This record gives sequence, C-alpha cells and structure tokens, in this order.
Amino acid sequence: MAIDEAKLEEFMGKAVTELGAGLGLALHRLGDDLGIWKAMAGAGALTPAEVAERTGCHERYIREWLAAETTGGYVDYNETTGTFTLADEVAFAMANEDSPVFLGGAFQMAASAWDSLPKVRQAFTTGDGVASADHSHDLFVGVERFFRPGYNAHLLSSWLPALDGVVEKLERGATVADVGCGHGATTIILAEAFPNSTFAGFDYHDASILAARKRAADAGIADRVRFEVAKAQDYPGTGYDLVACFDCLHDMGDPDGAARHVRSTLVEDGTWLLVEPHCDGSLAMSVNPVGRVFYVGSTLLCLPASLADEGRRGLGSQVPDSDWQTILSAAGFSRVRRATETPLNRVFEVRP
Repeated sequence: MAIDEAKLEEFMGKAVTELGAGLGLALHRLGDDLGIWKAMAGAGALTPAEVAERTGCHERYIREWLAAETTGGYVDYNETTGTFTLADEVAFAMANEDSPVFLGGAFQMAASAWDSLPKVRQAFTTGDGVASADHSHDLFVGVERFFRPGYNAHLLSSWLPALDGVVEKLERGATVADVGCGHGATTIILAEAFPNSTFAGFDYHDASILAARKRAADAGIADRVRFEVAKAQDYPGTGYDLVACFDCLHDMGDPDGAARHVRSTLVEDGTWLLVEPHCDGSLAMSVNPVGRVFYVGSTLLCLPASLADEGRRGLGSQVPDSDWQTILSAAGFSRVRRATETPLNRVFEVRP
C-alpha cells in the first residue's frame, strides 16, 4: 500500500477536528440542558465561579466546560482577567429559543440518536426499522425545538403567501388538517394567526398528542383546535380546505397511501402544503455541510422510522422533486410545484 503522506496528514487533521466536534456535541447539549448558554447570554465577561453561581452547577465542572467550549470557538476567553464571554452571535444560536437559527433542539436530537445507536446497529444487520416511538423522549422534544424556530420565521411570512389563494381562505375561515403534527407547534402557529379557521392535528404518537392538547389549552385556542391520535393513511374527516404535512411524509413507511388519503380528504379546490427537507437533487450535489447533516439524520432517524412502519417504503430524507412528482401524481394530484424554499426546506404546493 503506497501512502501519500500529505493526504494522510490532511485526513488525520480532518478526523481529529471531527472527533473534537463530535465529543463537543455532548457538551453543547449539557450547556443547553443545564442552562449554561442562557446564563451567559448578554452577561458579558464572567468568571467560572460566576457562571457556576448563575447555573447552580459545581464550579470545577463549569471551569472545565468553559475551557472545552473555548477550544471549540464557542466561548471567548480573556487570559488576563481569567473571564469567559459568550458573544451575542453565539448566544443568538445557542441560548435564544425564539431565534430562527436556534441549535438547542439539534443537539437534543443528536443526543437521542446516540441513545438509540444500539437499536440502529441491530437494524443494520436485520434490515428491520426503528420506530420513532422507540427513541428517547429527547427525540420528540428535540424535533420540536429544532423545527419550531424555522416555522415561526417562515410559515406565516413566506410559505403560506407562496400558495395560491390559501391565506385568503384561512382569513375567511377554512378547515385545516395538520398531519404528523407532533407536539402541535405548526397547528398552534396557524390557529393563532387565523381565528376564523378550525384546525385538527393528527399524529400516531400518543404522548405527542397529549403534549399538543396541553399546549393548545395553554394558548387558549382549544375551542378551535383538536388533536387526535391517527395515522396519515386513515386520519378522520373530509372536506379539508388545507392539509399540511411538515417534514414528516418521507419518514412514513407508506407515503403513497398517505398521499392517496390526503387526496380523498381534500375539497376539489383544496391545497396540500407539503414541507420536506431541502434536497439538491443528487448525492454528488449534496457533498456539503447541510447535505451531510441531512444524510446522517436520514441514516439514523428517517430511514429506520420508515422501515419500521407498515409499507416499509424507505425513502430517506433526500427525496428528489421528480420522485415526489411521481408519488403525488399516482395519488391523484395533477399539480405539484415547489412554491418556495429555505436552505433547510422545500415547500410544495400540491393540488388536485
């Protein structure tokens, strides 16, 4: 074996960098869970003792955590004063849950993936799946915390306006189904924005529906919003003016059956708002940081979920537009267009 020393050195540098980053995810998650990021946000220069006092943590552990986050470039260190500062830009992503770039949910999802690694390892050898419900609670909370900032930033301001006539229908009063609603974040965003419309959220996961009901009650909109346990292939009701699926259709074992059921429950001039992960169209075009995150997430979470579900379609998260066109056309939809997009999402308008 002829080894190119320069290429080996380059690769080892990359691998060591990634090892530190991978281990660093655990510390990012601790910082989120223990409230360290929030305690440092906007506080200026702090000593380890001051951070420990603000968080209720042991100072020695905090000192080591701060040192590790400094080496990763997340925290700034002043050697003269022995203090640590969290830059506003870092705080915006790490501590502000309303920020459109908040990362706490992503680290929580990553933690759940590590927890489930033995199950995924077994699935690799058997070909079976790992159902979403078989992951830890961190997955469901992390998914909501990761996706909700993007929904808050884009759903009302750009995604709905990109759909032909949908905003006007919602303002007048429409009947809406949010399929695969999880904890109900998108359902509640829509219900609060359009008081003349009524909303139903459906998800197969019992605990998520219980959480969604509580959140609707806390928001004071339970009179216009209901949440029920149901699958995408058989959720109840017909005559919906709008059906929405946010980042979930590719996870299903039978997305074809789900698409057919959506078609059967929509009014003839209704709209299906289908939001899916961004896809560059091919593996070669996805060799970039965002594409990597999507393919890693698909391998550990999305594909196992589909293979654990009835139908076992196994799409993964990176479904090209042309494949969605084929699936949706076969389900009876005549119009499918990418209405808008973000770096993380594609937003399709699907019409009968």
